[in-house]
Amino acid sequence: MEPFDAWYRAEHPRLLASMVLLCGSVDEAREATDEAFARAYERWTRVGAMASPGGWTYRVAVNVVRRRGRRHSLERRLLVRRPPAVDVPAPAGEAWSLVAELPLRQRTAVVLRYVADLPEADIARIMGIRRGTVAAMLTQARARLGAALTAEVLDG
Repeated sequence: MEPFDAWYRAEHPRLLASMVLLCGSVDEAREATDEAFARAYERWTRVGAMASPGGWTYRVAVNVVRRRGRRHSLERRLLVRRPPAVDVPAPAGEAWSLVAELPLRQRTAVVLRYVADLPEADIARIMGIRRGTVAAMLTQARARLGAALTAEVLDG
C-alpha cells in the first residue's frame, strides 16, 4: 500500500482540475476535492488497499458536487431568486467552454475520461452506472462537441 502523502501529491492536481471542469467553480471544486481527500485519509487503511483508490476518491468528489448541486437547486427554487451567472473562463481552452454546455452526466463522463484519464470501468463505478452507458454517453458527448465545433468553424 502506497503512503497517503505520496498518493495525495500525485492525485490531487488531477482530481482538482477534473472537478473545476465538472462544476465550473474553482471554490466548489476545491471543497469537493478537499472533502474527498479528507474522507480518503480517514479511511486510508481500507481505501489505500483498494485496486483503485483514485477511483474511490473521484466517486466521493463527484457525489459531493452532485449533492451540492441538488442543494443549490433546491435553495434557488425555495428562495425564488436567481444569483447572477458567474462567467468562469475555461481553464483548458475554448473547447472546454463547449464541454461546460453538455448535460451534467455527459460532462462528468468527459471530464473523468479525458482529464482524469480514467478507464470506462472506473467511470462507471464512480457514476454508479454500467460501463456500456458510459461508452454511450461519451459517444453522444463527442458527437455534440463535434457538431458544436463544426458550427463554430462555419459561423466563425
